[in-house]
Amino acid sequence: MERNVERRRLPPLNALRAFEAAARHLNFSRAADELSVTPGAVSQQIQNLEDYVGAALFKRTPKGLLLTDAAQTALPALREAFDRLAEAASLLTAAVDGRRLTLTAAPSFAAKWLVPRLGKFEDAHPQVDVWLSAGIDLVDLTAGEVDLAIRYGAGRYPGMEVRRLMSETVIPVASPDLMATNPISQPSDLARHVLLHDGSPEPDDSCPDWTMWLAARGVKGVDGTRGPRFNQSSLVIEAAANGRGVALAKRTLAQADLDAGRLVAPLQDQTAVDFAYYLVHPKAKGRLPQVKAFIGWIEAEAAEHEEKLRNLDAGAGI
Repeated sequence: MERNVERRRLPPLNALRAFEAAARHLNFSRAADELSVTPGAVSQQIQNLEDYVGAALFKRTPKGLLLTDAAQTALPALREAFDRLAEAASLLTAAVDGRRLTLTAAPSFAAKWLVPRLGKFEDAHPQVDVWLSAGIDLVDLTAGEVDLAIRYGAGRYPGMEVRRLMSETVIPVASPDLMATNPISQPSDLARHVLLHDGSPEPDDSCPDWTMWLAARGVKGVDGTRGPRFNQSSLVIEAAANGRGVALAKRTLAQADLDAGRLVAPLQDQTAVDFAYYLVHPKAKGRLPQVKAFIGWIEAEAAEHEEKLRNLDAGAGI
């Protein structure tokens, strides 16, 4: 009973929101713009909160607003509380609509690896509707609108639950028709071919472009800067499959086309890169049954994929 009374005596949420926004901007006008109210309304809410706590929260100086010691002490806990409230609201929404699983992934990974497998998840979990958003821009997972993200990177996603799914390597690939008419048996043979470039935006210094790849193998007389460039890995793979040249492709994304015979890897030459594929989600989302189901499924799919590649490599069957 005592705790319930204490909760009822909390300051008004609007006053706390106004204080947090004003403290972040150190400007009432910018806080008002963010909250879609007038600066006077923000000022009034701050006054109400100062009256409630019995202490000033801001110092007015000729150079602008500054936080008082009391405000600086309380602000981190208040921000954490708002984050928890947003998390709770997200869980309430998900609990109401337990059929929905919202997922984001890079377009190339979604098209070449994830979507061809999603039918198996839907067959195993017919009660779950997967809403997949594929885009280049990273989605803010703290906003609560997305349950899970599959990201290609270094694995550093502060404040998130992170699971490593798969590693990545880079290999030269081309269409079998192109190799039948103009075969490649050694790297220097690339002088007779158009080089296709993967211009994906991921900043992985360990991922070689053609210039780096040729230099590492001591190849002379081949201009590694020439040739078409594509801003998505799936596009460079499609260009290679259509006979436009030889691509330096991410193997995880190209493997389905290698299996189908649309591509071949003439040099059987792989380069490991530092980046990998990770499953990322806010900690609270991991409690949702549809999220748990998807995590278990995709981890099994990723393990099966990597085991298949190990077996192919053991038999030199890229």
